[in-house]
Amino acid sequence: MRIDVRRLSDVDVVRVRGTFDPTTAPRLRAVLDARLAEGRAHLVVDLTGMRMFDARVAGGLAAFAGRVQAVGGCVRVVSAPGLCRDLLALAGRGTQLRVYDDPAPVLAALRVRAGRTEETPSTSESAPLSTEDGGEDAGWPGSRDITVHALLAAVDRLPTDSADRAELRRQAIEHAMPLAHRLARRFRDRGEPGEDLVQVAMVGLVNAIDGYDPGRGCEFAGYATPTIVGELRRYFRDKGWRIRVPRRLQELRLRVNQASAELSQTQAATPTISDIANHLSVPEAEVAEAVEAGMLYQPLSLSGPGTSGSTLELEDPLGSDDPAIDVVEQRESVRPLLATLSERERDILRMRFYGDMTQSQIADRLGISQMHVSRLLARTLDSLRAALADAA
Repeated sequence: MRIDVRRLSDVDVVRVRGTFDPTTAPRLRAVLDARLAEGRAHLVVDLTGMRMFDARVAGGLAAFAGRVQAVGGCVRVVSAPGLCRDLLALAGRGTQLRVYDDPAPVLAALRVRAGRTEETPSTSESAPLSTEDGGEDAGWPGSRDITVHALLAAVDRLPTDSADRAELRRQAIEHAMPLAHRLARRFRDRGEPGEDLVQVAMVGLVNAIDGYDPGRGCEFAGYATPTIVGELRRYFRDKGWRIRVPRRLQELRLRVNQASAELSQTQAATPTISDIANHLSVPEAEVAEAVEAGMLYQPLSLSGPGTSGSTLELEDPLGSDDPAIDVVEQRESVRPLLATLSERERDILRMRFYGDMTQSQIADRLGISQMHVSRLLARTLDSLRAALADAA
């Protein structure tokens, strides 16, 4: 069974959908008792969408109507089909339990003025009852949704061991979920997946449900909004950063981003670090540090592409072999032997193997013949090979 509650002036409309039998009736009784405890003595029970009903349920509603009558209130039942309507009419004899086929007569009959209910006959008709969760109720125009408050007030009145507490709490969470979704959408396009933000908002919603006190008179949305938004902001502050940076830089980064957006509008150009520092009255070094810290919010993933247009990922080269690793040992072995060569011999080796010059080009550079260069090069290499062989 699902219960929704709307407030229309001094009248509370309690809408019931699903199975309404002796096992689910205690939930409705708890909601009605909570409304009466808050001084809401003019109640309408809307049975649109009800699938089951029996005489014991009718008797329970009649007994509740007798309690309401004792405090000067009244109970109306609308949209009760067929036999259910007859059972309610029979059970409600002698009480203020009135039964109507649709909401139209109730809207015309219940005119609350100066805290009292005035009966006026009417045959006017209204639009068919049709609602969307959280939206305008066509059957009860001008009413506003107080479902979460009503359900949580009912939970407070139930015994701590009652199984109905969990069900009413679940319905309250389910009914308030659109609020969490709306608040999560405020933080979209800030670098975090939308699904993650919704999950964080749901955590804030559950915290708000468990912390809400219906007796304080504050509407649930007014209490839950800062609770959910605070949870989302804590997520960005504490868990959104992939690399931990000091709180001072996190806060300064937000100010820098805001100042950059403002200056871009006023200057019609991208502001420099100096412009932002002057605007915020902080040292340029701190602005530069905050900008650099902002790059740590979402550092490049190792699974991302290494270069533009490349099919390799950044992590691919990390575990691969360097093709030059095999010659490292040889290079280090030759390094001390090169120091024993003459300067001209070292120059010839450098130009030939590092400068990629031909023997003729080397000869022109040194002012000697190409044949002489060939002999010097061969002699130098032979001496290096011999030295390496001796070292081995």
